[in-house]
Amino acid sequence: MKSSIIESIKSLPPLSKTITDINMVYASEDSSIHDLAKVVERDPMIVANLLKAANSPLYGFGKEIRNANQAVSLFGMSLTRSIAVGNSIRKLLNVDMKPYNITSERFAEISSLQANLILKWYSHIDKQKAEMLYLAAFLQETGKILIASDVIQEDESYSFAAEVEFTNDLPALERSYVEVSSSEVTAEIFDHWGFDQAFIEMIKYSDNPDAAPSKIKEYALALNIVKTILPINKPLSEQAISFGLRKAHDAGYNHETLEDEIDSMLDLLETQASENE
Repeated sequence: MKSSIIESIKSLPPLSKTITDINMVYASEDSSIHDLAKVVERDPMIVANLLKAANSPLYGFGKEIRNANQAVSLFGMSLTRSIAVGNSIRKLLNVDMKPYNITSERFAEISSLQANLILKWYSHIDKQKAEMLYLAAFLQETGKILIASDVIQEDESYSFAAEVEFTNDLPALERSYVEVSSSEVTAEIFDHWGFDQAFIEMIKYSDNPDAAPSKIKEYALALNIVKTILPINKPLSEQAISFGLRKAHDAGYNHETLEDEIDSMLDLLETQASENE
């Protein structure tokens, strides 16, 4: 890993007190939904993000959600924590994604799509695992923020962006510029912030699931499949979907279930695009 990336990680600001408190409430066996709602209500930005998510068609709650208590009750402890932590971290980091040929808003959208796809797909397999994977999927591309920053500082944005446009192997491209892939950078970021080891490792090995410890391999593979389908340079392209479904099939998953969820996502995105025209 380049020394400049290491220094960028070391200089990251600490997480806010609200996020620290949310993680503490989530980790405590004695905590309740009400305890979590009280912490969430202290931060208007987190409340706004929760309500935005709760009223998004991606979750399909079917009614307008108007306050934090409603949102926390509907999402539950795990998803509330994931949405709150994920969006707060996005705001904390200075996002300039030009080297990847996308805006910061589009980067956030693709991260949300990865998280939603893994939640919908894995809920058919194991709901508890699906909720564990949701936050990891939402944040697994975070390292790209620091890689983009390093590429900009090295004045390599043009060449990097040109290669991003055509590559089918983003991790290899990242390694050629900064010596590591974004999954490894992301793992180091969350190690710096004191996240639990299982969470860190499932992201760390998401570019190379075969190298993952046995207890982590399933999670790393699921993350890899989802970001294969939704790479930030070609999300939901015909080729990306084909590659992802093939990986799922080869890994022994019921790829038809995954394909159904992809079709549902495509239909929803098409409907949203029509409504916005």
